[in-house]
Order: sequence, then structure tokens, then C-alpha cells
Amino acid sequence: MSNPFLKLNYEPALENLGDEYFDVVTAAKFPTYTLRWRNDQVLAQLGLDPTQVSDQDFIEAFGTFESVKPLLALRYHGYQFGEYNPNLGDGRGFLYGQVRGIDGELYDFGTKGSGRTPYSRSADGKLTLKGGVREVLAAEALQRLGVKTSRCFSLIETGENLYRGDEPSPTRSSVMVRFSRSHIRFGTFERLHNLNRGDLIRKLLDHVVAVYYPHLAQLNQPERDACFYAELVERVAKLTAQWMVAGFCHGVLNTDNMSITGESFDYGPYAFIPTYNPQFTAAYFDYYRRYAYANQPAVCYWNLEMLQYPLKMVMPQPDLDLGLAKFKDFYRQEYTLKMSLRLGLEVSMPIAIAPIELEQLITLTLQFLAETQMGYHDFFVYLKTSFSPNWQTNKQNIVLGIEANLTPEQAQILENWRSLYFNFLQQIPPDQIPEVSQKLHKYNPSKFLLRSEIEAVWEKITVDEDWQPFYQLIKEIQA
Repeated sequence: MSNPFLKLNYEPALENLGDEYFDVVTAAKFPTYTLRWRNDQVLAQLGLDPTQVSDQDFIEAFGTFESVKPLLALRYHGYQFGEYNPNLGDGRGFLYGQVRGIDGELYDFGTKGSGRTPYSRSADGKLTLKGGVREVLAAEALQRLGVKTSRCFSLIETGENLYRGDEPSPTRSSVMVRFSRSHIRFGTFERLHNLNRGDLIRKLLDHVVAVYYPHLAQLNQPERDACFYAELVERVAKLTAQWMVAGFCHGVLNTDNMSITGESFDYGPYAFIPTYNPQFTAAYFDYYRRYAYANQPAVCYWNLEMLQYPLKMVMPQPDLDLGLAKFKDFYRQEYTLKMSLRLGLEVSMPIAIAPIELEQLITLTLQFLAETQMGYHDFFVYLKTSFSPNWQTNKQNIVLGIEANLTPEQAQILENWRSLYFNFLQQIPPDQIPEVSQKLHKYNPSKFLLRSEIEAVWEKITVDEDWQPFYQLIKEIQA
């Protein structure tokens, strides 16, 4: 076996739990296999030299799915748009394998579009090529914006015509492989609660803590369980704040799309907000705006509440309530921190900025963006590109020129914002002002991902069979 993927040291961590949690499946066979995307950055996480891994290696391992281990379709249920659905599970994917990264953490290779499973119902188990392209772009954009996210490892076009109601059909097919910390979902536990299998919940929870929260292993069981849930609440709260700062709307925050490790994954009808609109909704079928941009924190809180039903079969309700009570504080702290970084500031700066003052600046920022409907991402790019040390000496120099065409009310909001920002800058020693510029450049990529960008890339692929704009967009996002 010369293929480096087939020689990785795969661990049967989930497989060892037993077949109550998955079904062994086989991968679909496709007419052709053309590698469209390979994530060499992730190869480095596995200790693999990209120059020693060929495109054919990717196709063999993650297209035709040559494997030395069983392929596992995971079982789960979930709340979809608030309603419990027991007819779920991996319907177009499976767990290919689990392997350690060079950081010592266990990672999953999970597929999407690899064919029918026992949970496909009437669907074909396939993924459109456009859906694969969109997910690659989402993951790379979120990674660049500092969101804890899964990554797309590979995307292979598979030579079939698919028919979909939400894309012009026939449309092209693909298989994507996702690289993530875990594919265990909130819904994995919810299924076991539905089956009244507290014994299997206990077994799964012990597995999750041992593999993904090993620092809790030395605690006794009641304390370990309580600390696990409290830390999951913290991770989810911080993840939600990261989405909000990034201007990201997931689109379908059902409990089967929530990872037990607090990692963002599974990007379907997502979108990045073009302007600051709290009611912006990514999914065209979200008629009641349940998953609108501004609703994401409340939805994630609710999802954590629903997770309490299976968990309280094995742990006390008061421990769960205590953990969940901290969600809002964790969210607020993370949102303030991450938004302040996008503004070039940080609580740890020598000026000892008080969180309440940062929150005031952030509130003014959002008020300005809401009133003017200036591009959400454009604002931060403008802040970055126009920054100058002379902002510290005259507040009117700050974002000079942005006030063009503002109404008197909008101009007053901007003036209030400038005054507060100027006060922060005046407290920074002049020799440390370059740090503000460095933060602005680090946390505000010049290229951001809007629907128009994705559609332009897809048009070049479908009309001209030109993949270069896709690769160029990824390069610019990562810069």
C-alpha cells in the first residue's frame, strides 16, 4: 500500500462502542472521479508532506473509498425547526476513519454524498457539486475569520446528473470528505433518549469525555459529568459568538447539526450577512425566520436545553441547570473579545480597556451599520485599510471619508463612535499604535464571502469549466 492515507494509524474509537451507534455500509460507485479540491493545510495537520501525496491518492481513499476498516453510518435523531424527528441518521455519508493529528487530538474523516445508507429514506444519498463547492468555501472563510470549524479535506466530482428542487437540474454530483473533531451530535444522544436507553447514553457520554474532554478524566463521575456539560455550554456559547462576529448565518441549526465538541460543521444554506440585518435568514425554506442571524444565540441555548433530556437520564438536573446558566456570560465575553479584535483593540492592551467601554463601542458600531446599511464586512476592511497613526492626534482623521452621504442622524452616530474610539487610541503609547494596525489586518481579511462571490465562481465552472476563480477565491480568503 503506497497510498499514505491507507497507511495512517486509524483508531477504532467509535467503532469500539458497538453497533448500537452505527451501521456498517458500503460506498457508492460512480462513473468518474475528478479531484477538484484537496486541502494541503490539513495534510500538514496529519504530518503528511503535500508533495508526497498525489491526487490519485485522494481519489483512491476518498473517492472510490479503498479502506482497511469498516465504513460507519452513524445513527441519530434531532429537533428540526423545533419538531422532533426520529427519521434521521447519516443518509448520505459515513465515518471513513478516525486518526490522530500531530497535535495529539483525534479527528474524523466523514463523507458527504457517498451514496445511500439505511437512513437515506427516499433520497439518493448524493451531493451536488455546487453544494460541495459551497461547503469548501464556507469552511475556509470561517477558518480565516477565527471560527472553530470543521474543514473540507477533499472534493471529488463523480460524473452523475442529479435532480434537485433548489438547483437548476440536472446538476453535477460530487463526494466531499469533512475533517472534524467529531461527528457525534446532540441528536446522537437524543436518539438514545427516544429509545429509553440510559445505559447507552452512559456509555456514549463516558466515551465523549474520555476522547474529547480527557482533562476531566481524573474527576469522579458526578463531577466529571457536570464539568463536561458546563464546558460544552461554554464551547457552544463561544462558537455562536464567533459566528455572530463573523457575520455568519448557519441557516439550519437543528440539533443534528450541533457537534458534541462545540465545533461548527455541515454547511448547507448558509450565508454571510451583506449588511447588518438581525432578521437576515440564510435558508429560503425558513419561512418563520427561526434561524435568522440574530436568533442564533437563543437557538443554540435552546438546543443545549433539549440535550438535557437525554443527559438527565444519567446525571442530576441541578448540575445541568448550573452549567446552562453560564451560557449568556460566556457568549457576551466571547462576542466582546472577538468584536474588539476586529476593531483593532483588545482587553489585554496596556490601556486596560474596561469591557463595558468596549461594549459601548461595539453597540455604536452595530448601530452605525444598521442605520447606514454599509456592508458589514466592508466596514471592517475600510477600518483596516484607512488606519493611520494620525488617528491618535485628531479624531476627525478616523475613517476619514466614510461620512459621505450620511444623514444628520447617521453622522451623529459616527461622531459618537469616533469620540469613543479616539479615547481608546489616546491611551495607547505611540510606539504601540502599530499593534492596532496589526490586529486590524489579522482579524479582518480583505476578501470575504458573499452569495454573489459564490455564484460568480459557480457560473465560471458551469459555463466555461473554469476552476481557476474558485481556487483564486480560496487563496484570497486564506490570505
